[in-house]
Amino acid sequence: MAAVNWLVLLLTHPLEFRTLLQFWLYHEQKRDIKAITEHPTSGWDRESMRRCWAFLDKTSRSFAAVIKELEGDLARTICLFYLVLRGLDTVEDDMTIPDHIKQPILRNFHIHTVTPGWNYDGCGPNEKDRQLLVEYDVVVDELNRLEPRYRDIIVDICHKMETGMADFAHKAATTGSIYLDEVADYDLYCHYVAGLVGEGLSRIFSASGKEAPWVGDQLELSNSMGLLLQKTNIIRDYREDTDEQRYFWPREIWGKYGFKEMKEMYEVENAQRAQWVQSNMVLDALRHSVDSLDYLRFLKNQTVFNFCAIPATMAIATLELCFMNPTMFQRNIKIRKAEAASLIMKSTNPQQVGLIFRTYARKIHTKASPSDPNFLRISVACGKIEQWYEHNYPTFVKIIDANSGPRPEIDGSDARAKVYSLERVREQQLALRRKQLLGEGASSDGSLTNGTGLPTTNEETSVKEIIVYIAAAMGIVLAFCGTVIYVIVKYTGETSPGYSRGAAKAISSTLGIKTEL
Repeated sequence: MAAVNWLVLLLTHPLEFRTLLQFWLYHEQKRDIKAITEHPTSGWDRESMRRCWAFLDKTSRSFAAVIKELEGDLARTICLFYLVLRGLDTVEDDMTIPDHIKQPILRNFHIHTVTPGWNYDGCGPNEKDRQLLVEYDVVVDELNRLEPRYRDIIVDICHKMETGMADFAHKAATTGSIYLDEVADYDLYCHYVAGLVGEGLSRIFSASGKEAPWVGDQLELSNSMGLLLQKTNIIRDYREDTDEQRYFWPREIWGKYGFKEMKEMYEVENAQRAQWVQSNMVLDALRHSVDSLDYLRFLKNQTVFNFCAIPATMAIATLELCFMNPTMFQRNIKIRKAEAASLIMKSTNPQQVGLIFRTYARKIHTKASPSDPNFLRISVACGKIEQWYEHNYPTFVKIIDANSGPRPEIDGSDARAKVYSLERVREQQLALRRKQLLGEGASSDGSLTNGTGLPTTNEETSVKEIIVYIAAAMGIVLAFCGTVIYVIVKYTGETSPGYSRGAAKAISSTLGIKTEL
């Protein structure tokens, strides 16, 4: 059957067939967690950890591949981190669990997750990740084997996340409100379920020593990274969530287009207005793209970078697929396998990732309709991605392979290169003029000298500038004081009690002021 699928793909999408073939032939697996040499860090020699790896494959095939390629014990740590949060999310998503039962489970999940032997079999039979909670004791067992520096971070993030999830679940159960009202509520919910994941991952990266210690403190960028992925999934899964009565799109967005219920958007007669809502949701997700690109530039470890970059490029590709796509309201859609394989192969460094973002931003802008109420804001959001790429990796600077190694070279055919060159010349002229005004000349060869024929140094220049500034400040202060004293002597000298004419004359003579007292 697989051979038939490949043959059909070759005949119908030959370029995609080539991409998948290249991926299969040339994309090398970074590590094999099953190898005996990897057992000390992957834990594959233990039955409980093998079961955890199996749950990872079952609950998220897309994340499983990139997690397994992380270096050392980072792969096992993040595997367990993912399973803990997946278990928590399964309880929160299960609509068959009554609120009075769900609340204590959610609010104490950080305790359950380190309690040996704990599991839960109360989820509904149709919950897809039910088995993970039934056998959750294997996750607990492996989590307790982790070093405290990792385990404490996982438990702390779980504690924060469970509080937010429990609050939202309780509000929905007690108030009868099944919708998120405002974009701020939407952002807060996404922060609890995804932004905290980004924070936890950054802290784990730093704790492992594979990234700088300050990466764990980048809370805003980590949060944006998580929100970009979460909001993309919420947009893509509209139909599936709506059919299961899970509503995450904020009323503030879809309500202003005349909808009273979210399910009205997949009705054919409402297709036009539904597209404007869809456009607004994509716009909301795009505002996290530049922060995500900034975050990726901080990462230095290649496996950590791949782990973060591949989901990010998948997200921007999915946003482009969903944008102005009415099919999204009828069924769950995903990017094609060949496109995913291409993104995996290209997501190797910040410049390539930025180029991918720019490419899909241009596609989104091309699909945007001027009749869309969000057209201008969509254009600005796409322009910010374009601006980010041009600012960090200007296209008129080419990298040339020279004998001494790669070096940058300005592309003279680009109009911006002329502007850049003129700006450089202007800056040099201003610097020369500034130093000349400070009493420095220029030597015959054009280099600055200090009067002895020797080139001046930045240290000498800075000292002289400081002296000039201090002298000018003192002059201003003395002039101000003299003016104040003159006014006092001139107008109040004779009438002020206890003030003698002799004192006034003395002050005036000292300041060189002629007064008539």
